[in-house]
Amino acid sequence: MLGMILAGGQGTRLGKLTKTTAKPSVPFGGRYRIIDFTLSNLANSGVASAGVITQYQPLELNRHIQNGASWGLNEKNGGVTILQPYASSEGEKFFEGTAHAIYQNMAYIDSYAPQYLLILSGDHIYKMNYQTMLDFHKAKKAALTVAVMPVDKKEASRFGIMNTDDTERIIQFEEKPKEPKSNLASMGIYIFNWPTLRQYLVESYATDGKMEDFGKDVIPAYLAHNEATFAYSFSGYWKDVGTINSLWEANMEFLSPNNPLHITNRNWRIYSQNDALPPIYLTGTAKIKRAMIVDGDYVAGTIDHSILSQNVKVGEGSVVKDSMIMPNVVIGKNVTIDHAIVGENAIVGDGGDIIGKADDIAVVGYGEIVGRKEKE
Repeated sequence: MLGMILAGGQGTRLGKLTKTTAKPSVPFGGRYRIIDFTLSNLANSGVASAGVITQYQPLELNRHIQNGASWGLNEKNGGVTILQPYASSEGEKFFEGTAHAIYQNMAYIDSYAPQYLLILSGDHIYKMNYQTMLDFHKAKKAALTVAVMPVDKKEASRFGIMNTDDTERIIQFEEKPKEPKSNLASMGIYIFNWPTLRQYLVESYATDGKMEDFGKDVIPAYLAHNEATFAYSFSGYWKDVGTINSLWEANMEFLSPNNPLHITNRNWRIYSQNDALPPIYLTGTAKIKRAMIVDGDYVAGTIDHSILSQNVKVGEGSVVKDSMIMPNVVIGKNVTIDHAIVGENAIVGDGGDIIGKADDIAVVGYGEIVGRKEKE
């Protein structure tokens, strides 16, 4: 089985946090970037080879991933390949959709001659054993298996919804239905029999070229042609962190003593590429309560239920509460930050206040300077 990670989205709903970087490379949990979870799942599942399709602002993501060695996905075992961000055969234009991106990278996939193709997103926070999903796919003799999880019926209209029979075979797919018939939402994780998917894509782009997206085009085509399409139910923690509030919520859940990700479980580690950093340095005035502070931080304020990523500086008299502070942030003296996300390399000047609410998180963008300005 070959993995393909779709990591090219701009993530416009994250606003200032993705102005200069792709959503999968946004920092998470103090020590990680969002894509680390998908890459770690591949390594832990024994899937040794994967291609990463980037598009929007790919440089930082490419530098982070490199050849995948930090996740045990090195060249000796298969490795990670960063693929071209454009459909070069069509004049270097952007991919039209998820299926179109796979079609444009067909030569790369064919070089591995996989029997199965695993399609993943690079912007979800979760742990999943893809080998278990593949075992299900084989047992069902499926042409396509879609990972699904139950969601609140009130939220179901936001997702692609799968309606199944008592054998877990998908009999109907509804894209963001107003009145959903079930609450089984697609997670955007698919296992295809590659020869079958390849044939569908080749035939489509030899004729009408309409098979652009997996959700809108490929799944309905499989159902229309009575291909064996099944739903694999997932019951663990999974979060699409595509909005400011969902990103903040996931980081705050990360702080819970009963962390639903079980991040300290060494049997399913989450790997990342982190710099070697010096020990934490805390001044005598620092007050820490229910916080995660990463090596290399200098803290002289009060930190309450917050995450401080590496190389964060907090001045005297400052308070950081219920917030996520990304790497290399400088917070001046007598600053109050509450219910906020502060982007990488930002500076909050002395006396500056960044105040949000649980349903309206305040955001400081990458490299943004806010608060009191220095006197000239």
